[in-house]
Amino acid sequence: SIASADMDLNQLEAFVTAQTKKQGGITSDQAAVITKFWKNHRIKIHESLINQSRWDNVLKNMNWRVDLKSQSRHIDQINTPVAIVEMELGKNGQ
Repeated sequence: SIASADMDLNQLEAFVTAQTKKQGGITSDQAAVITKFWKNHRIKIHESLINQSRWDNVLKNMNWRVDLKSQSRHIDQINTPVAIVEMELGKNGQ
């Protein structure tokens, strides 16, 4: 919960205080350890979560155009727009 919400110190303090007051929750010593750990490793944990949620492939280039049919056997197909999209994917960081 702490990591997914990327809690600041005030939010963290409120969260661990609530957890110590819950029946079957954490002790005040555990709350102190969690708080100290989060203060020391918050940035690393946040970056790790961002990297885990990112796709391996990234969009490197994209081209698109809209074509209209100018000739067809059937009159109702003339001037029918068709979108053509070309996307180039690459590995993240390359």
